[in-house]
Amino acid sequence: MNFIQRTSRNILPSLCFVIGTAFFSASTYVAANEYSPNFKNTDIGEFINIVGKNLKKTIIVDPNVRGKISVRSYDLLDEAQYYQFFLNVLQVYGYAVVEMPSGIVKVVRSKDAKTSNLPVVEGTPFDGDEMITRVMPVYNVPVRELAPILRQLNDQAGGGNVVSHDASNVMMLTGRAAVVNRLVEIIERVDKAGDEEVEIIKLKYASATEMVRIIDSINKTSGKTNAGGKDAPRVVADDRTNSVMVSGDIKARKRIINLIERMDQELESNGNTRVIFLKYSKAAELVKVLQGVSASIQAEEQGAAKTTAKTDRGISIEAHEDSNALVITAQPDMMRSLEDVIRQLDIRRAQVQVEAIIVEVFEGDGTTVGVQWASEKYGAQQFSNGNVVGIGSLAVAAAEAEDTTTTTVGFDDDGDPYSYDETTEGDYTSLASLLGGVNGFLVGAVKDGWGAVLQAVSTDTNSNVLSTPHLTTLDNEEAYFIVGQEVPIITGSTTGSTNSNPFQSVERQEIGIKLKVTPQINEGNAVQLLIEQEVSSISGATSVDILINKREIKTTVIVDDGGTIVLGGLIDDDVQESVSKVPILGDIPYIGNLFKSTTTSKSKRNLMVFIRPTIIRDGITMNDISRKKYNYIRAEQLKRQSEGIPLMPFSENPALPEWNEGLALPPSYKEYMQKKAEAEKAMEKKGDDE
Repeated sequence: MNFIQRTSRNILPSLCFVIGTAFFSASTYVAANEYSPNFKNTDIGEFINIVGKNLKKTIIVDPNVRGKISVRSYDLLDEAQYYQFFLNVLQVYGYAVVEMPSGIVKVVRSKDAKTSNLPVVEGTPFDGDEMITRVMPVYNVPVRELAPILRQLNDQAGGGNVVSHDASNVMMLTGRAAVVNRLVEIIERVDKAGDEEVEIIKLKYASATEMVRIIDSINKTSGKTNAGGKDAPRVVADDRTNSVMVSGDIKARKRIINLIERMDQELESNGNTRVIFLKYSKAAELVKVLQGVSASIQAEEQGAAKTTAKTDRGISIEAHEDSNALVITAQPDMMRSLEDVIRQLDIRRAQVQVEAIIVEVFEGDGTTVGVQWASEKYGAQQFSNGNVVGIGSLAVAAAEAEDTTTTTVGFDDDGDPYSYDETTEGDYTSLASLLGGVNGFLVGAVKDGWGAVLQAVSTDTNSNVLSTPHLTTLDNEEAYFIVGQEVPIITGSTTGSTNSNPFQSVERQEIGIKLKVTPQINEGNAVQLLIEQEVSSISGATSVDILINKREIKTTVIVDDGGTIVLGGLIDDDVQESVSKVPILGDIPYIGNLFKSTTTSKSKRNLMVFIRPTIIRDGITMNDISRKKYNYIRAEQLKRQSEGIPLMPFSENPALPEWNEGLALPPSYKEYMQKKAEAEKAMEKKGDDE
């Protein structure tokens, strides 16, 4: 293998040296950095070594690079052309060059080049067979649709690769520089063709929302794609500026814009009339709001044009309560403003379920011990503290209850004297009344004109009241709940002229558990509650009327959705001790208990009220809450039904029917599509198995 070097621009005859049997190679260059390569049946390793020596490059050759080449150039090549000639030859024989940052060059198989450390370039610094990687952003076309097309145009067998990143809509291209540059040019042209501009048309007379509805109806009738296979133009209404935004192909945009301009014409009459059916709001309540809005708009217009004489615009707003509809007569611009107000007010309002838990625990203990005595002639010891019956009252009542004997003396017709006894039964009314009021132990003794009474009683009262009222109401609507009874209370009395036939005025008062609440849903999931909570009960009677126990809370609180708050609590711990005794004698240890009466009472009352609001924004949540409450009551009835009715073995307790799941709302669109996809996969799997 020899090189013939020339020192002038004249080309001398080529000298050929035959080495071995059939191997011949030559690389001739003229002057400095000019080459005339000529290789015939040369080992590719020798070819790489010669090029590396001429270009003064360190080249590492993969062991899999093998074979012989034959190539000849009849032109003089400079250094850059000579290097491109080197890359072209390797590309033809299925090999590629990977240039490292250090300047070292690696020769590998083309299919292995894409996993090597290829340079990531910007723009077009290379235009040959160099292996490069380019990252190409796409703005108007989805890369997932563009990637399959580019893979068909890329040299995948020669190490080319196309990868798309859907999240950022970016294409990553790997391959030889010339091929990658051609793919980039294709992407730029396709991306430019998919660019759809947006035009804004401001309407003067028509309503933007109504205009979009009409155009959408036209597009649905004519089909979703035009003759060119492109998507139909899209139209969107901006109610704030009463404008229509149109995007799509330029021809389709012009057609839509021309249609909008032809339809946006002033009405021949000064006003028009529309009937608007409301979905959630009440027509009668909405009339006052709309009248105020229309008056405010007219005032603003007249203030903005003081020099212009303006007449009344003739706005009429009436409510038809039977159909819950509004009948509005107004000019188009005023009609649009009123329709926008109606659209924002006539919405489904959220509901709030308020659950209250009222817990009252009461404990009471009392003890009374007393000794009383009396003498028929010399005095008595009597106490009245606590529930003690006085011995004096007992003595009088006992005397009234004794029978009375009366002796009658007289003369008969013969003048002889005679006498007879007449017995009158005693009156037990007072004694019965006193003994009927005795509570506890009572024992008495009478001897030789002396009497004594010992009375002792111990009371223990415990009560545990738990009430869980709950109600559901609309946002900003008051709700009232009561469980109890109406009790008559005397409020006045008037007697007649002869003090007979008295006239009494009676007022009935609600006694029981009351809950009045007005919820207001704030921003987020907080609920403001205006609460009036009352628990009342009949305690007893007096000489005038009855006694009523009453516990009431009135407050305003803010609670998160589903949170629980304690409104207030009352803790009453009362200890009372009453002692009535005879001075000096009652202080004697042990013996003094015979000369006194002692009453001790202790009571403790705990009352707590808890409130929990739950926001209900849709029918699904309401249906779920109702189903849980329904099933709870039904379970209680079934339990009673299984226990049976005592003494009536063949009778059954009534019970609610099973909850009808048909009342549930249909599945959402997302759930429907998910079930449909699962069914299609199941069918495909079944077909593959068959």
